[in-house]
Amino acid sequence: MNSSVSQGLPLLKNESGKPALCLVTGATGYIGGRLIVELLKHGYRVRILARNADRLKYHPWIDQVEVSEGDAHNPDVLAEAMIGVDVAYYLLHALMSKDNFEQEERDMAKGFGEAAKALGVKRIVYLGGIIAPNEVMSPHLQARAETGKILRESGVATIELRAGVVIGSGSASFEMLRYLTERLPIMTVPKWVNVRIQPIAVRDVLRYLVGAASINPTISGVFDIGGPEIFTYKEMMQQYAEAAGLPRRIIIPVPVLTPRLSSGWVGLVTPVPYTLAKRLVASLKNEVVAADDSIRGLIPDPEGGLTPFKRAVQLALTKIKDARVETRWSDASVPWTPSEPLPTDPDWAGGTLYRDVRIVHSPDPIEEVWKRVEAIGGDNGYSLATWAWEVRGFIDKIFGGVGLRRGRRDPNQLQVGDALDFWRVEEIIRPKLLRLRAEMKMPGLAWLEFGLEEDVETGGTILTQVAIYAPKGLLGHAYWWSVWPMHGLVFPSMAKNAALARK
Repeated sequence: MNSSVSQGLPLLKNESGKPALCLVTGATGYIGGRLIVELLKHGYRVRILARNADRLKYHPWIDQVEVSEGDAHNPDVLAEAMIGVDVAYYLLHALMSKDNFEQEERDMAKGFGEAAKALGVKRIVYLGGIIAPNEVMSPHLQARAETGKILRESGVATIELRAGVVIGSGSASFEMLRYLTERLPIMTVPKWVNVRIQPIAVRDVLRYLVGAASINPTISGVFDIGGPEIFTYKEMMQQYAEAAGLPRRIIIPVPVLTPRLSSGWVGLVTPVPYTLAKRLVASLKNEVVAADDSIRGLIPDPEGGLTPFKRAVQLALTKIKDARVETRWSDASVPWTPSEPLPTDPDWAGGTLYRDVRIVHSPDPIEEVWKRVEAIGGDNGYSLATWAWEVRGFIDKIFGGVGLRRGRRDPNQLQVGDALDFWRVEEIIRPKLLRLRAEMKMPGLAWLEFGLEEDVETGGTILTQVAIYAPKGLLGHAYWWSVWPMHGLVFPSMAKNAALARK
């Protein structure tokens, strides 16, 4: 049965009469993870291209899709992924890459277009950003525009959908808006808050993406997509406050806040790390308003029309409150962090792997201890020394890291690939093992592991907590010993907090 997002849209079929096969890239990203669900609901066959398929194994739709594993930079991987594909969704970006992300995006788009042409793909659908005419584009928007141009020139019919600020639970733009408005009742802000913006609800973005698959194959081009209202960013913050039941905000634009200072300010106040905040802020200097609405003649509005801004905010906040956020911007990998599994060979770290091991015996059954382990972090905190983790998160934000504010997707349950504050869930074996990989800035790589086993003598549980650090260079060794005094406070408290029920 069609979902409300795609209700009333036609279903594209291939020459044999089967529903079209859609390739979705960026499956671990914010839009990609939700698009997969909508395509399946609408009746399409779906194949996903993922760098690490293990990160997807706990998604409820994993048994309904084909999985092609590999790096989208590799021509052989792309060729294999596109065999038999009718529609290819290009949702890749290098926005979090530290260096030369523009060239990386150009290279990925060129390889993708060439593979699609060679394998006979009928349609490419690409989601980019609205480009304001006659304005100097930010590097982010320039790269998005060039990506679309490269795909359109590939020889494959391409629908490039250009959106502005996407409003939905878990999107980076929404999180930035949410935290700025909720945390700062009085704020001095950069002058870009007076630039006009046409936000769009994520449900409407998904409708356009699904609908683009069945557009006449002779049609190729660029189409702006936007919601039914236009605001300045300042007005959007006030509209958010009203939708969220908050008092009206006092917002004072000042000209002295440069884009660099603005990015640092956004990075400290919101969960969005500095690298991403810098590129989002640079884009907000440009007007983001749809130049035309011709896409609505090809993909009709849903029954009741496009989603108003306040309704989009209310839907997003309800999902956050009910812990039903399917995907978040933080689900995507962070480039500077390790993707390799936990190393077991000390030679991997030049002969040294530091470990801090804490063992606690709990009288509680293993299922009860596991619930506490899996609920670690986010609003639940870590231990009586949660303040120490918050200090570490603040330091991480100052140095451009992800910080501690990413929180959790769900307050009680985790899945492989989840972002959890400045950790990434690397492995779960319920109720035996939880392994977290650090994504904070440090001169080395770090993991935090909780292992549980039943205590046959007492009927309780033995919890083993292991912090593992692989230093890089002399600075890495110095870092471990500089923070070592804190370990005696942080790690015992955290292990006891997980093993023993609070009284």
